[in-house]
Amino acid sequence: MADVDPLLNLRAAIAANKPPIPTTSPDASHAQDVEQNLAKASFLQFNHEDGQHRAIPLNTPTRFLSGSQPIDLRSVYFTWLKKDAAVPEYITSVQRLNEELAAPGGAGGAVKNLVFAEKLDLITWLEGGSEESENIKPLPSETSQAASSADIAAGTAGGISTVPSGAPKAGKAQPDPRLLEIYNCERRMGDRNSVLRGIKPTDFSHVRKHAASLLGHGKRAGHAAQTTMAASNPALVSNLKKPSGRRPEPIILLSPSASSLLRMSNIKSFLDGGLFTPADSASGGPNLLHLMRTIPSIDPSRPLRFILVDSPDQFKPDYWQRVVAVFTTGQTWQFKSYKWTQPAELFSHALGVYVGWRGETVPETVRGWGRGVICAQVDKWTPNQGATARWRDREVVEQIWSAIESSMRAKGWTKDGIPSR
Repeated sequence: MADVDPLLNLRAAIAANKPPIPTTSPDASHAQDVEQNLAKASFLQFNHEDGQHRAIPLNTPTRFLSGSQPIDLRSVYFTWLKKDAAVPEYITSVQRLNEELAAPGGAGGAVKNLVFAEKLDLITWLEGGSEESENIKPLPSETSQAASSADIAAGTAGGISTVPSGAPKAGKAQPDPRLLEIYNCERRMGDRNSVLRGIKPTDFSHVRKHAASLLGHGKRAGHAAQTTMAASNPALVSNLKKPSGRRPEPIILLSPSASSLLRMSNIKSFLDGGLFTPADSASGGPNLLHLMRTIPSIDPSRPLRFILVDSPDQFKPDYWQRVVAVFTTGQTWQFKSYKWTQPAELFSHALGVYVGWRGETVPETVRGWGRGVICAQVDKWTPNQGATARWRDREVVEQIWSAIESSMRAKGWTKDGIPSR
């Protein structure tokens, strides 16, 4: 049932900002029942806003499939906890937890080490960024509903019984047997609800949220006003029919070099907030980030969601088509694991971005790569410097975004994505 589904319970807890509590007992009536170590915990306690309390065993299989095999709740919850961890840290944490699970006193079993695409898909669904996932099996109720709808649409079950105009009435003489045979061959028709349902259950709740953001009225807008606006704006109707989150997300690759001014720990505050801060020297930050940005010449009504990574190790072949920008320090070793290892070929497919200190000379290697690379410079960072002193950072950021927009438009990006090449 949906109310005890581990994935739905975890997603609801994340949306309500009430993370579940690992415990050793399904009741968890005492403080000593709480066990934050997943290697020793046996249950995950959910405390929902409606007052419902559910304890689900951590070894419960979920509907999320990895390699056609369902993974357990412990693996799903652990992946969520490590959503911001770098790839090496995530892999090390999985190995360490599996060792503790197998050790004396451990709960037993093992957590699944998800690949890049599966991890991204799971985290996006749990955060509410998408309403469906190709790796999540539908609930049994949804499957039976789809089968029932298919039978009704085919006319083999359900629907409204037809009453032929020539059918016999009570108290009347029996009709001709041939006429009864004809009546028995008539097809049973479904009503408008069953016919319009189709054979695949689809959740359109995201359309309501998307429409509210476009119309700007939310719940206060009446049905008549929304209908009038949609009828007068065909483009709006077209947008509503397209589920959000299904178009390809452009990818920005960062340099993993320790000498790079922009790394995973400070790139979002720079590109999103227009403020440069020094990168964390102890860590490169999370291995994957998301950033929303409106690109007016491509889609002025809906922001694009960009993916920021510093390594293509987990890339699928089609991911390279979505790379729109590559940040570089001028060191060619950065490209050795790329699809295009030569700078001239790489920057003919994606925009190159070099960011250095203002007043310093751009490296000869970068200048030799030609117009495929944009060079930007930021003011040097000084201690105790306030945000007001960094007012020129915003100008540099807008310069970079303008170049990315021009490059994407030249490569054929539209509001629906990029044409296959």
